[in-house]
Amino acid sequence: MKSFICSLCRNGIIGGALYLDKASLTYKTNKLTVDKQYRNLVLPMSEIKEITWKWIVFPVATVFMKNGEQYKFIIFNKSRFVKCFEEYCM
Repeated sequence: MKSFICSLCRNGIIGGALYLDKASLTYKTNKLTVDKQYRNLVLPMSEIKEITWKWIVFPVATVFMKNGEQYKFIIFNKSRFVKCFEEYCM
């Protein structure tokens, strides 16, 4: 399992961490003011359609799910994340 410092962009910027393994991409935060569904957000790898990137001061990844949902994350080590994500997808 690999971990990354990140922020979820959902009704503001919410600091937390992303955990990546072969089964899922999981976002976790301990902030109690965040909606419960985002405190431990699990995105199964089999349900991820694609990830695109934009650079807005920091690299922003948009994760598109097969069900139409989208999640935006500021990931502070883009190159390491991309490398690890590609390893788990192959």
